[in-house]
Amino acid sequence: MDDTVPCVSFIGIVDFSQEARWLYMTPSVSDLLGYEPHELRGQPSIELVHPDEMARVRKLHYDTIRQDKAACLVYIRMKHKDPHKGYVLCGVSRTIVHNVTVGSVSFANSGSKALHNASTAQEITVISPTPELEFRRWHDPSPMPPMPIPESLRRSFDGLDGDSSPPPKSDEDSFTYEPLPSQSFRTAFILDRFSVHCTILYCSNNLLITANTIEKRSFFDFVAKQDEDTLRTWIDTVKGWGVNERGQPSDGGFGFGKFKLLVEGRDHIAGDNRPPEPTPARQRHSSNYLSHTRVRQSRSNGRGHGSAVLPSRTASSPEGEALIVDAIFSAHSDGLVVILRRGTQS
Repeated sequence: MDDTVPCVSFIGIVDFSQEARWLYMTPSVSDLLGYEPHELRGQPSIELVHPDEMARVRKLHYDTIRQDKAACLVYIRMKHKDPHKGYVLCGVSRTIVHNVTVGSVSFANSGSKALHNASTAQEITVISPTPELEFRRWHDPSPMPPMPIPESLRRSFDGLDGDSSPPPKSDEDSFTYEPLPSQSFRTAFILDRFSVHCTILYCSNNLLITANTIEKRSFFDFVAKQDEDTLRTWIDTVKGWGVNERGQPSDGGFGFGKFKLLVEGRDHIAGDNRPPEPTPARQRHSSNYLSHTRVRQSRSNGRGHGSAVLPSRTASSPEGEALIVDAIFSAHSDGLVVILRRGTQS
C-alpha cells in the first residue's frame, strides 16, 4: 500500500441483524467496491467480508451495538465486484444511531490520512493482517496483536503432543445472536458536502427533529444564530480533513463539538425562501437516492417503532425550542455525516 491508492469513501447504514443488512449506501460504493447501490440494498454486508475475518466482524458488529459505541474504526478486507480485484483492504467507521449503525467505508492507506483518521477515532481495531496499519494509542502498552504460530511449527507441536486434530473452533467462529433492541437517542444527518448551506439529504429518525419536514433545508437553519459561525468553521475544517493527497474528496476522521439545535428551525428561513443551490452533476444521483430512501424508511426504520418520545427541551427562546446537543462530524467522498445526541449545558 502507498499514497497512490485512491482514497474514496462511501456512507453506509446497516441494520442490527446478525448479517448487518445494508439499508442504503451512497453512490461512491461503485468507485470503491464496484457495486451499484441497488445491487447491495437489503443484502448482508457481512457477505462482503473476507471469509477469514467474517466471524470476528460479526462479533464486532454485535459488541458495537450492545456497548452503544460511537466513532469507531476497524480495518477489514471487503470483496470487490470484479473477481480479478479480489478483496480490498478497507477502513470502516461506525456509530450506533438508535436502531441502525451509521458509518463509512474507505480504501485503507498507510499514509498520513490513515494516521489522522485513527488519531480522531474513539476506538481502533485491526482485523486484517496488516502490520503497517497497527496504530498505537497513547495509553495502549502495545499496538501489535499476538504473533500467530506458523503452520509448520503448529504441525511440529501437534506431533509432540500426539494429537494431529485441528484446533477447536473459537466462540467467534460459531457466534450467532438475535437482533438487538434500539440503543442511544442519537440522530444521524447526511449533508451535501458540496453545498455552501450544507443541504440536508437525509435524517435517520424523529428523536430530535421531525425528519419529514427538513428535506433540502440548510443544516444551519437548525443551528442557533449565536453558534452558526462556529459550526461553519467546524464543518469547513472537517471538509478540509476529508481531502486526500490528490485533492479529491475522501474520508477525513472525526470531529467533536457541542452547540444549540433549533427544533423547528429559524422562522425567517422556514419554507426555504432562499433560491435553490445548483447541485454538482456528480452528486445529483446521491441526493435523489437519499431523498427517496428517507421517504421509504420513514415507515420502516427508527421512525417505525411507533411515536418516538422526544427528549425534554430547553426553555423556549426567540428562535423557538432548542436543545443543547453533542455532535460528531465526519467527511466522506459524497457527503458529510453529522450525528447528534442530547447534551448537557456546559
